[in-house]
Amino acid sequence: MDEERMMKWFAYEHLPDHLQEVSVGFFNLATSLCGSIKPGPERTVALRKLLEAKDAAVRSKLHPGG
Repeated sequence: MDEERMMKWFAYEHLPDHLQEVSVGFFNLATSLCGSIKPGPERTVALRKLLEAKDAAVRSKLHPGG
């Protein structure tokens, strides 16, 4: 996997267990993307959008229904 500076935002070990279970899948997908797609602007966009989705999922777990 090429080093990707955005991967730090997908870390989940510091989160409480109930948030880790939401976040770990996004980490795994981000890791897979970095392993199968060469660095470039589109990979960065893909990771950015995945990060937005992860953040929304974690917020949803914290505050169901908004």
